[in-house]
Amino acid sequence: MHDLFRRFAHRISELVGSPWVFVLALLVIIGWAITGPVFGYSDTWQLVINTGTTIVTFLMVFLIQNTQNRDSRAVHLKIDELLRSIGRARTDLVTIENMSEEELRRLETEFRELAEKVAKKRAEKSGQPGAQG
Repeated sequence: MHDLFRRFAHRISELVGSPWVFVLALLVIIGWAITGPVFGYSDTWQLVINTGTTIVTFLMVFLIQNTQNRDSRAVHLKIDELLRSIGRARTDLVTIENMSEEELRRLETEFRELAEKVAKKRAEKSGQPGAQG
């Protein structure tokens, strides 16, 4: 069941993300708008588009969430593998998505300071006579 839903969600996600489906949705809306005068802009006429868009949106949320969860998991696993393969890498970052907000802020500050140090070293190096930048 899970694999069937995964394949279905992935396929639908690819399909609805295409330009052709966007054009189709745009044509449906234009067609609906054109029929407004025919139906006297009635409550039923408005209810048709409201109900249709609500149903599509409701279902798409689940399909897109499933696809994003899967993609996110795959990216995490790829990064985990890269961390594992680099001897000097801090493997404690493999579970970074489970850290608290405070731990993430601390780590972010650490990386920002590291980036500033690297930028400072580069600037110093490029300012030395004969150094290549």
